[in-house]
Order: sequence, then C-alpha cells, then structure tokens
Amino acid sequence: MTRYIPNALTLLNLFCGCIAAIYAVNNNFVTAAFFVFLGIFFDFFDGFAARKLNVQSELGVQLDSLADMVTSGLVPGIIMYKLLELVGSDWGEVDLSGNFELLAIPLIGLTITLASAYRLAKFNIDTEQQTYFKGLPTPANALLILSLPLIIEFQDSDIINAVILNKWFLIGLTLLSCYLLNSNIKLFALKFKSWDFISNATRYIFIILCIVLLAVIQFAAIPIIILLYIIMSILDNLTSK
Repeated sequence: MTRYIPNALTLLNLFCGCIAAIYAVNNNFVTAAFFVFLGIFFDFFDGFAARKLNVQSELGVQLDSLADMVTSGLVPGIIMYKLLELVGSDWGEVDLSGNFELLAIPLIGLTITLASAYRLAKFNIDTEQQTYFKGLPTPANALLILSLPLIIEFQDSDIINAVILNKWFLIGLTLLSCYLLNSNIKLFALKFKSWDFISNATRYIFIILCIVLLAVIQFAAIPIIILLYIIMSILDNLTSK
C-alpha cells in the first residue's frame, strides 16, 4: 500500500489545482491562491514520501509533472490573464454583465502556462537536475504570480497597488517569468541529504530569511523571496567553483 501514498499526494495536488482554476476563472483570486498553496504543499511532500518510502517510480515522475502543469502552470496563467483583463481598459471594454468577451492582449498572460509546460517537459528528460534546478521551478513561479492579488488584497498600499495594477508591469513580469522558467540559471533545491549546517548553510539561511520576511511584510515578501532565491543561488554557484 505504501507505494500508492506518493501518487495519492500528487493527485491531491492536481485536485487542488483544478479547484484553484475554477476560482481563478471566477475572479476569486484569494481562494485560488489558497488552493495553489495547498497543492504546492502536497507537491513537496509527494516527492519526500516517495524518497522516504523508497517507492520512486517513472509513473510518479510523470504524474507529478502533469499535476504541476495544472496547479503551477495553468492557474498562474489564468491569474495573469485575468489581471491584465481587469487593468487593460485601453484594449477594449470588459463586459461585466455576464457576457463573455475574449480580449487578445491579456492572452499574453497565458504564455506563463506555455512556458511552464515547456519547463516541465525539459525537466523530465534532464538527468542533471537531481541536486539543483535549472531555471525557476514552476511552484516558485506560481507563488510569484499568485502573490500579486494577495498583496493587493491584504497589504493595502497605494504605491504597491499602483505598480502591480500597471499593465506594462504585468506584461514585463509575464515575460520575465517565462524567461526565468526556462533559463539555464542553476538554483539550489531544498532537498536535504543530511541535517548538518555546513553542507546545507545556503538552505538554512534561505529558510530563516524567508520566515523573517514573511513575518515582517507578509505576502509582499514573496517576490522578494524569489529574488533572494535567485541571488543566493548565483552566489552559491560562484563560491562552489
């Protein structure tokens, strides 16, 4: 029975992603974000469970990517599309009466979904990404995109909101997101082979900084954490050479 536990967790990730997609389409970004976070939680522990139970399989690898495609690929793309739709009055009126009108420019947001699919496909055939990631992992990218509506909802800062609700910022972030997903930047993975501090110094420092930032500035910390993750990874790569 133990061999089914990791796959069950992966399917819970997929289930959460499906629910998040429904809420995202209906402009309920906060609830969508909650289910994405829950899905990423299951995504983290399915791999952990597979390693601990020694039941890793090719089926599990493929299933994990398919689940991530929905939770961390489709949902962020929908969120970005909806944000661009809401702020982009210049490219057409948004009909709020219930009639559906597909606007062309906001479809740029769905390139996040396309880039996520490409990144996941590359990951599945890349034998190098065992101890590190090449490019930003899709869950981290999903957290970055999902943090935007959460910051607007809970931070209540006119300056920050003005930046986020700028169509050119959203388009720029979309393009940056697509690049980071498929870049060749080596990023450390939060996989601990042992618990000693010396060999895991970067991971421990990163986790501590994440906790502090989240406690101090809440959801506004998420973009900073992603930037910190990239910077610390680059520095770690330079020092390890």
